[in-house]
Amino acid sequence: MSKGLSYRDAGVDIEAGDALVEAIKPFARRTLRPEVLAGIGGFGALCQIPKKYRRPVLVSGTDGVGTKLKLALALGRHDAVGIDLVAMSVNDVLAQGAEPLFFLDYYACGKLEQRLATDVIRGIARGCELAGCALIGGETAEMPGMYAEGEYDLAGFCVGVVEKERIVDGRSIRPGDVILGLASSGPHANGYSLIRKILERAAPPRGVDLLEPTRIYVKPVLKLLESVPVKGLAHITGGALIGNVPRILPQKTKAVIEKATWPRPAVFQWLQREGNVAEEEMHRVFNCGIGMVLVAAAADAKRAAAALRASGETVYEIGVIEKSSGAPQAIVV
Repeated sequence: MSKGLSYRDAGVDIEAGDALVEAIKPFARRTLRPEVLAGIGGFGALCQIPKKYRRPVLVSGTDGVGTKLKLALALGRHDAVGIDLVAMSVNDVLAQGAEPLFFLDYYACGKLEQRLATDVIRGIARGCELAGCALIGGETAEMPGMYAEGEYDLAGFCVGVVEKERIVDGRSIRPGDVILGLASSGPHANGYSLIRKILERAAPPRGVDLLEPTRIYVKPVLKLLESVPVKGLAHITGGALIGNVPRILPQKTKAVIEKATWPRPAVFQWLQREGNVAEEEMHRVFNCGIGMVLVAAAADAKRAAAALRASGETVYEIGVIEKSSGAPQAIVV
């Protein structure tokens, strides 16, 4: 008689999964908010809407880290991509003026390696702390045969909340408004398929860290929204300035952005030089040093910039809104 098979024989270690849940509970506990009623361990995580909201609107976002994961695997550094995972969703939610409330992650692999997974989820918890949202739950999927040895994939899901009358949607943007740019920390989590091709030609110079995590803008921007009217917010992700700024503009307006108004960080200079990347392509693929764009009336722009700088952000006045004859567009000059 042949030996009976177990789930472990099929490549799934239930005990390892249980051990991981126990290992990450302390990280998640540090992120909890008063509204969380039940977190990691149940079938669903329970969270109340904060009592300060009178007409709350929920705002949701989801994203991954893309092929930046391949670089993290190659370099054996995994905590930074956990921060990236959170940043990509919470910055999106923030672009509607919403406060991120809670976050869930999905971690998938062929064989669960507890130390590696713990590093990743420790980074996720750190990102949640930076954003002020609770790591309320998630899923770890061990799927033999789906991934190469040592590889994994990530997805993240964020829910935020905003007062209905304070939603930031760009509808009030008008010609003459000022465009402010908040500095990025590097490429964030975009353009890494091109970055990896460039790495086949040359290694980055000393001081250039291609795994620097995405900057999380939540706390400074939420603080700003309490005191200064903001007409529009754009998270500069895939599609860069050219692709993302038009998403917040009304019809018959255009954003004219002057690239000379902020310094291009060394990492982007190196990428353009070694990859011989055309200037227009740079602004279609990479954030080129601007990770979040804010639009305010000319009378409010200097006050907004000062408040953000007081919160630790690096801010540049990068352009203006002008009238146009057709669909919204962003032009980098």
